[in-house]
Amino acid sequence: MSPVGHSEDPEPSERIPAGHPGLLFVPVRPGPAGCTARFFRTPLGGRTAVGFTSAAKLAAALGTGQACVRLSEPALRALAAPLGVTALTVDPPLSAPAADRTATPAATGVVARPNLLIG
Repeated sequence: MSPVGHSEDPEPSERIPAGHPGLLFVPVRPGPAGCTARFFRTPLGGRTAVGFTSAAKLAAALGTGQACVRLSEPALRALAAPLGVTALTVDPPLSAPAADRTATPAATGVVARPNLLIG
């Protein structure tokens, strides 16, 4: 093994995620103590943190009025970890609108039907 010279740094002092250099645009919403990161659901229902590599990609997915903060990938993961969110999705191509929890079944087109199964 050759000795490492003092001018060489065997480990970079600043870790930048491969494929996603720089800071991510992370969607936030207002909260009682300031901004709170928004977490989303994957198509299978798991929770995920979301970041975008550009403001244009964030606006295309979530709209131009979506507030955001700039965070590194490790910082976003550290923010999400205490909440049990371990997945991180970068530049998701699609997003569905939030469910309207105040809508009535008639307004959504869902009609209640009696259970036809007999035990």
